[in-house]
Amino acid sequence: MKLSIVILNYNVRYFLELCLKSVHAAIEAIEAEIIVVDNNSEDDSCSMVKQLFPDVKLIENKDNFGFSKGNNIGVAHAKGEYLCILNPDIVVAEDTFAKLLAFCEGKKGMGAVGCKLINGMGEFLPESKRNIPYVKAAFKKLFGDPSQYYSNLHEDNTGEIDVLVGAFMFLKKDVYNTVGGLDEDYFMYGEDIDLSYKILKAGYKNYYCGDVVAIHYKGESTLRDKHYARRFYGAMQIFYKKHFKRNLLFDMFVSFGIRTVYFFRKVQREKKKSVFQYVLISNTHYENLDKVLPKILVQKNKIDNFEIETEVILDANFLNHKEIISIMHKYSGSKKWTYKILPKNANFILGSDNAISRGEVMRF
Repeated sequence: MKLSIVILNYNVRYFLELCLKSVHAAIEAIEAEIIVVDNNSEDDSCSMVKQLFPDVKLIENKDNFGFSKGNNIGVAHAKGEYLCILNPDIVVAEDTFAKLLAFCEGKKGMGAVGCKLINGMGEFLPESKRNIPYVKAAFKKLFGDPSQYYSNLHEDNTGEIDVLVGAFMFLKKDVYNTVGGLDEDYFMYGEDIDLSYKILKAGYKNYYCGDVVAIHYKGESTLRDKHYARRFYGAMQIFYKKHFKRNLLFDMFVSFGIRTVYFFRKVQREKKKSVFQYVLISNTHYENLDKVLPKILVQKNKIDNFEIETEVILDANFLNHKEIISIMHKYSGSKKWTYKILPKNANFILGSDNAISRGEVMRF
């Protein structure tokens, strides 16, 4: 088997459905398998997978084991030469995996590969390509200056980078196993930095592909609740102890710095953007959709220059995922637009206006 896609899920049933539909469309011409590991979700994620995706290998954990252990469980069942560690709040294009396989084939010293991620507003996510968070760079990032934290490789280019984001990591299974996989000392956050760094230390090269674009609804699998900062800064502390431990004074400095940033951090709050009208990009009229939307619904078969606050609903029964991703990214500069996606053969729309809170799901 060529490729195994491992998706770790926890309570994001609707985003998982959209993710799986996009992945299915992207592996039609590839010998591949999809493995969903569920970390004891309380919603109906597992029953949905069983009903809609019977070909998916579903592993139902009885506890929430966290990101690292959950993914390692999935990888242990993987049969593919290549792995893709994928968040359930990702939407991929139809040619995503074919392009990455073509990029990796025959490349010596290949480590892990990442792609260009955009958020639910279509905006580029700079964490798609990062530098090793040495103490100076990491402290600047934590205090609001990311200049040394993110790679200066242009977002549309392809080249070597240090650190990939755990939401999308593509690599050979042999490489994953050689470096010991994801470190289970991390429950959530920091494990992607650790894995990327271990790959580099083992002599491999990590790459970023700027011509492969995917949506990452960040607020779903990484909800920024009251525990986020403590977990994130705690993970960074683990990383420094494992890889940069020098002496007692250094350890005290790192520990004090992380705790100080946690204490004085700014709590991020974003309000939902206002919507004056909804525009459905589709060739089909959905009567029930009219009933759940509080504003006027306009139907079009292409994007126009909407000058007012507009929520654009992109119908995956009419557009393919690559077209949807392209539209969102192309018009990301329009601050008056927000987006929802209507998945193929589904009775709901979903999307996210920011990376801090849960996205919105509307059933019809």
